Amino acid sequence: MSGVEVINFGCRLNIAEGEAIRTAAAGEDDLIVINSCSVTKEAERQARQAIRRAAKRRPGARIIVTGCAAQILPEQFTAMAEVTRVIGNLEKRNQDQFGKRNSRAEIGDIFGLTPALQPVVSGADHARAFVEVQNGCDHRCTFCIIPFGRGNSRSAPAGAVIDAIKAAVDRGQREAILTGVDLTSYGPDLPGAPTLGQLVERILTQVPGLERLRLSSLDSVEIDERLAELITSETRIMPHLHLSLQAGDDMILKRMKRRHTRAQAVALVERLKSKRPEIAIGADIIAGFPTESDAMFERSLALIDDCDIVFGHIFPYSPRPGTPAARMPQLDREIIRERAAMLRERASGRKANWLASMIGTRQRVLVELDGRTGHAENFASVSLGRMATPGTIFDTFITGSNGETLSGDPQ
Repeated sequence: MSGVEVINFGCRLNIAEGEAIRTAAAGEDDLIVINSCSVTKEAERQARQAIRRAAKRRPGARIIVTGCAAQILPEQFTAMAEVTRVIGNLEKRNQDQFGKRNSRAEIGDIFGLTPALQPVVSGADHARAFVEVQNGCDHRCTFCIIPFGRGNSRSAPAGAVIDAIKAAVDRGQREAILTGVDLTSYGPDLPGAPTLGQLVERILTQVPGLERLRLSSLDSVEIDERLAELITSETRIMPHLHLSLQAGDDMILKRMKRRHTRAQAVALVERLKSKRPEIAIGADIIAGFPTESDAMFERSLALIDDCDIVFGHIFPYSPRPGTPAARMPQLDREIIRERAAMLRERASGRKANWLASMIGTRQRVLVELDGRTGHAENFASVSLGRMATPGTIFDTFITGSNGETLSGDPQ
């Protein structure tokens, strides 16, 4: 194998940016780019493991490491013999960076003057188009290192976003997913300070050929009335929301420097689902945050039921050097693991019951590139009983569930 290979880790934004990397590196021969994540220690470990595997699989290839882990901890990767070069998040869209051979690392000031954000979108290697509309974050949650990997919040102009989505539709992608580091903070840096709701409204109006629009992770406190109205009334917006909740106890939320309360999160879900009951809720929850008592943990555990969370993304707390939470009193690692397992078990049980409730129904399923799997509008994963054309959307009769995935026959 030769040419450019991009291996993405972490968020959906990295998936979209992988396309920009592939474009920037086009023309290079025998190159592997690791687009890393730094949200947890485990994410960093996976990147190092991928580097070693890639070096064994393609011993002659150059390996360039970029992404958040490269931006924050470049020395971790320059120390690896397998790595040819390390570049930062600003540099990874620069075509010149991938052909350089005269420097070991180039990491720019992520908080310095950055170029205007131009949206990137995943291409033909995905059935769905992941579209970057926002990058960076102006908030400072006490557990999070990502702002130091991404810089300040910045938004892509609506016109450029719409052009990118039109191009995706023209090449046959029937679903677009809006991505960002802090998606709901979209707009204040642009002329007229548009909101995410206004962007969504313009996309739906100006790209009538787009059949499905999905939103990636949202900060619940930033979902304004216009966006909430669109989510509950526009059928082209998929009935699936992923919320950045992180905890279900108010004191822990305060120590995390989150901006919502438990009651606000529950009220938001109740309000949205009362108007559109089919909305499926996903959420990030951190297990074992410093100072978390048994009672505090029980409130986070109960949040899975109170917010009807069927897609639980559970993260064992991982101290990030340089963050305020890393200086707080830490819990024993075994307690953290136990609590993460309990959260996963509760979320898994709720998901299994939700999937079982869909047996015997018909779901509109978009087929992934393998032709054998797809996702319903509510993001339930579906295993198809026969091969189907990738990128197409079928009415699918749901015949069963294994607790994680539905099975069905395209009609």
